[in-house]
Amino acid sequence: MKTKQVNVLIIGAGISGIGAAYHLQKHCPNKSYTVIEARGSLGGTWDLFRYPGIRSDSDMFTFGFNFKPWRSPKAISPGADIRTYIAEAASENAINKHILFEHKVISANWDSTSAKWHTEVQNLQTGKCCQYISGFFFSGAGYYNYNEGYTPDFKGVDNFEGDIIHPQHWPQNFDYAGKNIIVIGSGATAVTLVPALAATAKHVTMLQRSPSYIASRPEQDVFANVMRRYLPPNLAYSLIRWIKILQGMFMYSLSRRRPEKVKKVIRQGVIDELGEDYPVDVHFKPNYQPWDQRACLVPDGDLFNAIKNGFASVVTAHIDKFTKTGLTLKSGKVLSADIIVTATGLKLDILGSYQLSIDHKPFKVADSYCYKGMMLSGLPNFAFSMGYTNASWTLKSDLVGQYVCRLINHMDKHQHQYCQPVLPVSGIEAVPFIEFTSGYIARALDKMPKQGREKPWRLNQNYILDRISLSYSSVVDNIIIFSSNKPK
Repeated sequence: MKTKQVNVLIIGAGISGIGAAYHLQKHCPNKSYTVIEARGSLGGTWDLFRYPGIRSDSDMFTFGFNFKPWRSPKAISPGADIRTYIAEAASENAINKHILFEHKVISANWDSTSAKWHTEVQNLQTGKCCQYISGFFFSGAGYYNYNEGYTPDFKGVDNFEGDIIHPQHWPQNFDYAGKNIIVIGSGATAVTLVPALAATAKHVTMLQRSPSYIASRPEQDVFANVMRRYLPPNLAYSLIRWIKILQGMFMYSLSRRRPEKVKKVIRQGVIDELGEDYPVDVHFKPNYQPWDQRACLVPDGDLFNAIKNGFASVVTAHIDKFTKTGLTLKSGKVLSADIIVTATGLKLDILGSYQLSIDHKPFKVADSYCYKGMMLSGLPNFAFSMGYTNASWTLKSDLVGQYVCRLINHMDKHQHQYCQPVLPVSGIEAVPFIEFTSGYIARALDKMPKQGREKPWRLNQNYILDRISLSYSSVVDNIIIFSSNKPK
């Protein structure tokens, strides 16, 4: 097996991996690195998902990188534009030449003798494997399985004679014009799909077990576009970004402190869109508090417009079984369809599908604790990027990328070979890694690392607190150990 050596191995050429590569080049210019990407092109989520209407579910001023201004007038942006933006970031910073496409990580083993990561990587075209030896391992592989989405075990699914499609694997050039379509689900994917499909389909029914919080937001931010017209690009982007960050933090805080007030505002927004006569409380009144699950944004009210115009409708009910021509609900009602789209969620795969080990002994992620939301207890020279549940993913991934550079530079300065977070001897009280009630989270809690109730073992879910912790606080504390000796 051929062996290659780099200082840092980055997994994934999506928004986290490209961001990490940029920060490494800027802050650790003497470090070599390679980005391993299983797909044939970069973009991660934004390259994989190609279903109609795919777009950002947060504003692009906070979802964009902190080093590259978002220049499109659309604050809520189509997936193709995001993919182009990520590709531009890679090209402008010569990151492309460091990406190894169509290569997949099979296993990653920390070797205590050499104080190095030994990572087996397979060429997906030839099937041959090689080994990368690196001082540091950075996982930007995200949190879900790219090969398959989640679909419940629906009764009688084989009876349906039409097309059944999961949005994660939308067929290229699929023709749905003039068709009756049922979209099962009520999350961000479903509310994106419905108005996009309704533009040419005969009719689209959004079938949900229970409602989600859905709010309309302008696709273009007028204030932001005015600022960009009169201010230098970087200054305008920075100001808009901070305004959006503070607005988002305020709304999240208000949702937790005054949930009834926020629910009233969201409900009134739906009434304003659909009218007093629409059964809002049947189809748009969730049974959970705001931000117990992620809220859904619809640009310029496109979902509501499709419903008002009769091109789409919402049914809130439980499925009994699939039939030849559609679905039977537990109420006895029958829904007919030519196409059924199962927008039923993701399969979580924390850190990717490779095997982690220390000296060839399997490392169980679920038995570890998360340090500062980006390292794992007992795992040397390892970091991962995991975004916020209540804000844009990239806000956190940028902070993590910069922190890893600070960590590497500190080790170089003091001639340390490795660092790792270590649990206190007295132990810590474990709580779930993510306190979120969404189905895709609940299904995978037993596979996730744990967090504690106190810092630095607790995820902040707060950009300013994380900025203080990861950008300004010392990388040295009484939790993370550094050593010039090889770990035993």
